[in-house]
Amino acid sequence: MNDRFDWPLAFDAEKFLRQRMDSFLERNSFARHLAGRMREETGTDFFEWIDHLALEAEAEQKLRTLGMVADRVESPGGETVLQHPRATLPRVVLSAEAGRMGISLRPEFVAEFVAAHSLAGPIQGGPYSRLRRVLVCEENGARLEALERNAYRGFVPAPLDSANLKKMVEARDLWRTRRRHCVPPAKGFDAARTILDQALESVGQDLACHFFFQEERRYWESRNRAAQVQKRRQDGLGLGWGNHDHHTFRCSREHFVDAVELLTRLGFAKRERFYAGAEAGWGAQIAEQSNTGIVVFADVDLRPEETEIDFSTQRLLPASELGTVGLWVGLHGESMLEAGMHHLEARFDFEELRAQLEGQGVRTMQPFSNFEFLRQAFTEGERWPVAPERLNALRQTGLITVEQGERFLREGALGSHLENLQRRGGFKGFNQNAVSVIISATDPRKNLQAA
Repeated sequence: MNDRFDWPLAFDAEKFLRQRMDSFLERNSFARHLAGRMREETGTDFFEWIDHLALEAEAEQKLRTLGMVADRVESPGGETVLQHPRATLPRVVLSAEAGRMGISLRPEFVAEFVAAHSLAGPIQGGPYSRLRRVLVCEENGARLEALERNAYRGFVPAPLDSANLKKMVEARDLWRTRRRHCVPPAKGFDAARTILDQALESVGQDLACHFFFQEERRYWESRNRAAQVQKRRQDGLGLGWGNHDHHTFRCSREHFVDAVELLTRLGFAKRERFYAGAEAGWGAQIAEQSNTGIVVFADVDLRPEETEIDFSTQRLLPASELGTVGLWVGLHGESMLEAGMHHLEARFDFEELRAQLEGQGVRTMQPFSNFEFLRQAFTEGERWPVAPERLNALRQTGLITVEQGERFLREGALGSHLENLQRRGGFKGFNQNAVSVIISATDPRKNLQAA
């Protein structure tokens, strides 16, 4: 793995920011009450909803010693913006006067947040504009805001004219209405490319990406009960999926390059590429779109002799046997087409979410990462029916046995999950060994019910 992706731990930086957050919560009763409701009603951590903190200029030297550097983005008065370039931590805007501070939360849609909390408003920035924000409460020199970003990292709202608004709504609808069920799958990728061409021309790369992933989350949620339960809980506080960490797609060997090409055209830069080895039988390309804050984990079956190639650009040949990822695609289809995402991973208070979902009838599997800096667990998989024609194709090519086909037809097969993730120390990476464990644990062949 490239040293650039040997992600550090930034416990000291996180501790400093959490101390400032705690001081803020002591001074702002609305925020303090909301933080308690977030934990009790959604199993989430107030810290993970923070877009940025506004601190006094005197904090700059300390923040820089903790690894934060200037972020060259627009700010209303030319204020300095600091970020930690290699950690998942909130940014800091050095704009507050002495004795004052601010926190801006980032729900998915600010209008939903306003409605959920009966705020007086007004919302600054029109619908679909690049930055929308609202003052929530200012108390004892502690100013709480909520904001919505539409593929924009800066801090300056801008008007949106009717012509561009129309283009944005149309681009969103293109992704929402795209044809996912295509035979062969190559037609589905061709259709996605055509829509992408239209979206890129109409609204540009960042917004095309933003709308694509809004629709991917919506489609995945429609097929996963755990997602529906948790989304309803988060919507109760007007939060939406603003706490998403990464989106995971399972891809066939034949179309992995097509999936990565689509991501690249949406503005993703490639990060880690995992080679899990002969025993695990899988590989993955991680990619990040920095302007939208979206990370993708794309999985594929991989043979030992293919670990030395760039399988994200070199098309893989069909295999004579299927690993966990390939079988999942064979049973359900491509993640980027009819199957939808294998899982969405969002950031939570790990133990709180496990207990709360259990009370909602949603069970969680055993953790596959259980470190101080990274805890991960899947909800039990959604079992989906399998189309007979898919089973026939797999049987005819000898990729599953007749008995396995009969049981998949009768029992269905594991489909999608919600993933409970807790990061500490700003850790931005993944644990390859842990991922191997959960990929193995979710193999559809291992999850057939006992006869």
